[in-house]
Amino acid sequence: MNLSDSWTAGQGQIVRVSAAEAVFKTIRSAIESGELSVGAKLSSEAALAQQYGVSRSVVREALRSCTALGLTETQTGKGTFVVANRASSDLLLGKFSARSLMEARPHIEIPAAQFAAARRTEEQLEQMRAIVERMTEESDPEAWVSLDASFHGAIAKASGNGVFERVVNDIRDAMVNQSETINMITGRAHQSDLEHRLILDAIAGGRAAEAGLAMAGHLSAVDAALTTITGAQTA
Repeated sequence: MNLSDSWTAGQGQIVRVSAAEAVFKTIRSAIESGELSVGAKLSSEAALAQQYGVSRSVVREALRSCTALGLTETQTGKGTFVVANRASSDLLLGKFSARSLMEARPHIEIPAAQFAAARRTEEQLEQMRAIVERMTEESDPEAWVSLDASFHGAIAKASGNGVFERVVNDIRDAMVNQSETINMITGRAHQSDLEHRLILDAIAGGRAAEAGLAMAGHLSAVDAALTTITGAQTA
């Protein structure tokens, strides 16, 4: 083995990151290092998009995660400002905190999955299957998190319980923000795809108890990811 072979053998795999993740990490690093101090105003979305060579939607996605971590705050008509140089111990997801969301979701989505296994129609099952298939093929993070929320919404609808359906619909935006931030920081999308498949298979088979357990496992994994993110800030 020559020297170049030896060097190559010692290198780890290159981890692919999305454009939004790359922008998010750059801005977060600048804030936490003090390069962008508390009180500083960030450049406009258009300017940041031009600076990083990405679309405005990519910048918007990255900024949402900065806001979710409590690092920035966007003021309508004024712009986005740095409000902290250290991430919050809880994520801010629009109207709800991540902790509040995770305390509530198991009480709604586990029984919803169980009822869906017993009550879903063939049309509803095909809709859920189509969503899961699209998620496994989707490479755009923003589109993936939208599909993620749609899958959970479809389960709530298939439960036949209007209360579950209404509540899941009401927290949809917070779920999208949560999923977006978790995936950007921990890269959980592929694992979520596998967990969704287990939930779907149980619902398709009419196995209510198994569907509930699969949903419980999925939500527990999401909660663990949140703990990894927020726990690292308080350690």
